[in-house]
Amino acid sequence: MNSFLALNKQLCFALYEVSSQMTKLYSSVLQPFQLTYPQYLVLLALWEEDGVTVKQLGDTLGIGTGTLTPMLNRMETQQWIRKERSKQDERRVHIHLEHKAYEQQQQISDAVISKVSSCHIDQEQYEQLLHQLHLLKEKLQ
Repeated sequence: MNSFLALNKQLCFALYEVSSQMTKLYSSVLQPFQLTYPQYLVLLALWEEDGVTVKQLGDTLGIGTGTLTPMLNRMETQQWIRKERSKQDERRVHIHLEHKAYEQQQQISDAVISKVSSCHIDQEQYEQLLHQLHLLKEKLQ
């Protein structure tokens, strides 16, 4: 058998496993806040730039509107965000953070940092991994 075809030699499978473990790790941290991992990504993007359109948010996160819209509806119901139609173009919907998102930002951040730190990944390793993943992403595009 060709050793390249072995499952444990596949970069795609290693990335899949790591992604799955990271999602589980974050999900466990976010559960007390009643947030899913994708909802957390929405909050991260909006904490960086509030008031973007649904399309801009989807482009930033790499999520289609068919997936994003129901998630945003749930987040609006939970009072994390509010949606606002553009007065210039009613087809555009802007997403804004609600007070709850700002009030709980530090608590969420502290919980995530604590959990990631408990995995014994120091700052240098974290930055190296992130850098390598960004390089890999660029090569795959």
